[in-house]
Amino acid sequence: MRKLEGKIAVVTGASKGIGAASARCLAAEGASVVVNYHTSKEGADEVVSSILAAGGQAIAVGADVSNEPEIAKLFEKTKEVYGRVDILVNNAGVYAFGPIEQFTAEKYHHEHNLNVLGLILTTKAALPYFPKEGGSIINIGSRVNSVAPANSIISSASKAAVDAITKVLSKELGPRKIRVNSLNPGVITTEGFIAGGLADSPMQKHYVALTPLGRMGEPDDVALPVVFLASEDARWISGELILVAGGE
Repeated sequence: MRKLEGKIAVVTGASKGIGAASARCLAAEGASVVVNYHTSKEGADEVVSSILAAGGQAIAVGADVSNEPEIAKLFEKTKEVYGRVDILVNNAGVYAFGPIEQFTAEKYHHEHNLNVLGLILTTKAALPYFPKEGGSIINIGSRVNSVAPANSIISSASKAAVDAITKVLSKELGPRKIRVNSLNPGVITTEGFIAGGLADSPMQKHYVALTPLGRMGEPDDVALPVVFLASEDARWISGELILVAGGE
């Protein structure tokens, strides 16, 4: 039997990258998946099509998860189609780098409204839909907050907040049998990484040289641990911040 047979999973920001890979891997283990997207309906539809073609179940639901009314609509649609939520993957996020001289309140709020406030609001909105048996919440953080490189003040701060939220909510939601963990990836070869011209760049070679396993991370390298944390295999794991960075 597949690990997640009969479970309902909501994955935010699932039209590409880690979110898309997570949606596919969850579906492959039997979960019915709500593929959330904000701007790329085409990408979300492609993810859903690939899941359906493989014999899985999925729907695409558009919602800006930094916007509370839209978050409410995301879970209303989830309830309408599937009735509940067993797994929430808080993957939607943005990042930007630059020196403190380029810091603006607008840049700060753009990133934190999604990475931090959006994550909290999405989790809050999902809670009424979890069954009494509990479930699993997986936050996608980042290695950046522990490495804390120069020019990452906004991103490092937002991902450090994700770590703190994970710890707090694991204690707060534990009595409801909801486990909360964070996966903190290193540099992953996503569509954004490639579109930014970083593939085969000196930056990529630098990161590979620093990584003991000797390669870049791929979206599935994060998606497979998502499946583990969502499953009963991780039933005694909560409040953990797990690095997924090839040993870096």
